[in-house]
Amino acid sequence: MSEFGIDVAVISNASLISEPEVREDLGKADWVSLKVDAVSEPIWHRVNRPAGTLQLEDILSGIEVFAAQFDGTLATETMLIDGINDDADEIRKVASFLGTVSPDESYIAVPTRPPAEDWANPASEEKINRAYREFNKHVDDVEYLLGYEGNQFSSTGNFQEDLLSITAVHPMREEGVQELLRKTGSERELVDELIAEGKLVKNEFEDSVYYMRKLEEN
Repeated sequence: MSEFGIDVAVISNASLISEPEVREDLGKADWVSLKVDAVSEPIWHRVNRPAGTLQLEDILSGIEVFAAQFDGTLATETMLIDGINDDADEIRKVASFLGTVSPDESYIAVPTRPPAEDWANPASEEKINRAYREFNKHVDDVEYLLGYEGNQFSSTGNFQEDLLSITAVHPMREEGVQELLRKTGSERELVDELIAEGKLVKNEFEDSVYYMRKLEEN
């Protein structure tokens, strides 16, 4: 609990994290989330459209310094934009940077509300899944922020509801789906129904089959 007598959470775009006084004030919070949408200068400018005086190198260095000093829970959020920061090379670079920061939680997000620009569309489910796997190589706790709500961490007894809730937070391997089917006494046809209805997406990554929640249309 912070010096204010209550738990304090701060969600920041990290634009001023290079300033020592900002890091000092932010360090008083209990939970802090920092945006890391890109680590390459041109891509960062395209996604975040920073003010002219801001420098990406300073921001990334400030995040590293803050992470080393912060005693609370540190989270990061990376929003993936179709065709902008979702290519394999930039994802690897972001994941590698997060590995140096070692956040307690790392979230992969997509636009879930009408964006300022028409071209700011969510990355595909395949690329989101690829990012999840890459982030998992460097960060212990990776989850999605896809705009879905639900009781994703406990069983409702309804296989389809449980599967959609789980896959809205992270991809589920074929083996996990089979185990959920077994535990709930459900039939495989329920999975096929969700795919046919456009609610669930099946894709492959590194010779494994994964399922994730279909993104909502804006």
